[in-house]
Amino acid sequence: MIIPTHYKDKKVAVLGLGRSGRSVAQSLLKAGAHVLAWDDQEGAREAARNQGIPLTNLHSLEWGDIHHLILSPGIPHHYPAPHPVVALAQIAGLRPLSDMEILCQSQPQARYIGITGTNGKSTTTTLIGHILKESGASVEMGGNLGIPVMELNPLKEKETYVLEVSSYQLEISPNLHFDVGILLNITPDHLERHGGMDGYIAAKKLIYRNATSQDILIISVDDLPCLTIYEALKASEKVKLLPISTCKVLSEGIYVREGILYEKSSPVLNLKNFARLKGQHNWQNVAAAYAALRSMGLEAETISQGIASFPGLPHRQQEVARYKNVTFVNDSKATNAEATAKAFACYQDSTLYCLLGGRPKEGGITSLKPYFSAIEHAFLYGEAASSFLLTLDGEVPCTICETLKEATEKAAKLAFADQKQDAVVLLSPACASFDQFADFEERGEAFCQYAQEAIACSH
Repeated sequence: MIIPTHYKDKKVAVLGLGRSGRSVAQSLLKAGAHVLAWDDQEGAREAARNQGIPLTNLHSLEWGDIHHLILSPGIPHHYPAPHPVVALAQIAGLRPLSDMEILCQSQPQARYIGITGTNGKSTTTTLIGHILKESGASVEMGGNLGIPVMELNPLKEKETYVLEVSSYQLEISPNLHFDVGILLNITPDHLERHGGMDGYIAAKKLIYRNATSQDILIISVDDLPCLTIYEALKASEKVKLLPISTCKVLSEGIYVREGILYEKSSPVLNLKNFARLKGQHNWQNVAAAYAALRSMGLEAETISQGIASFPGLPHRQQEVARYKNVTFVNDSKATNAEATAKAFACYQDSTLYCLLGGRPKEGGITSLKPYFSAIEHAFLYGEAASSFLLTLDGEVPCTICETLKEATEKAAKLAFADQKQDAVVLLSPACASFDQFADFEERGEAFCQYAQEAIACSH
């Protein structure tokens, strides 16, 4: 655990007592800070009480003598409107901070790799951490992928933190500095939290706000927002740039063409050999990881060995069950249409029964239209079902379902009955999970259970 001793005797308010909020509160208590913690949800408060974290209702707090507000990243501090507690703190002149801000203050001697982007962050972060560990390096990995940074171990000079960083975390980490920053992609997401696309892009750009001429920014040039950022930075010479692409041949940087990864125009790796990292979206993740690790001095062979032993991540095109000719794939992490498109692209040669639904994101699934012809049947559930039906109607056979359980049962039954070769029942919802599940992990685990139940019922 990180113990931020520079917070000793400080009065620190902590708003949000999920796992990261509880971990930062405990770290601050061990550092000797006076902690005032709160969450609007009774369940979160009860979890904090059980861990010995003192609770104070921050809605009625006198803010004049409070030194800091540590904010869980899921709580709004700007758009669509600041949380009432955040608004009170801002009136008192406090800027909300993240646990990552405390980490970088506490561990300035370490080296930091930060990964952001709309999609692919967790896979890239975990892949880099895995390869570094396999190479024998001392590394700690955490952040937005679910491991609170205050639960990581302290590191020595030149040892490395590999951090997945969301747009929310970047906004409340004003001094966070990355020796290697990675910007994977930018497509519309979380727009209500950033006041629109311009605000979302501005948040992602914060990955390099503290970069120096000695630091490296790895940036994909495959989408317009990232390409625009790359060209502006190249003109400014603010930071060392290393472009990556899975769509273009680059004269410098790292690119992938037909599954072959090139470094400085020389072929290095055949990415089709890595079954757990299939698809163009994963090739982007590998290119980013390769670029980062090469910039740190690792040999190509060491990186290749690490990629080969990478186990993959749950809920990301995870094959969870198979019965006869039918494979069940859990891609619950696909919470927007962009991520779902990447899954569809991987299964165009299969008979595809897809499960779509949940709480819809802005833009819906109209961007998936190029893949409609590959869908054998769509099973729509949750809050998005009716709007998705309007998009798919007349182009894709659809069944409306109340729940994911019903959708899985009906998809499995149809797939088993059709007896077509290489059938795939794919959960890639293109939606948030919050209408029926706490998070994408719970949704994915439920799908795994429903798949096993469907197989058992077919015997």
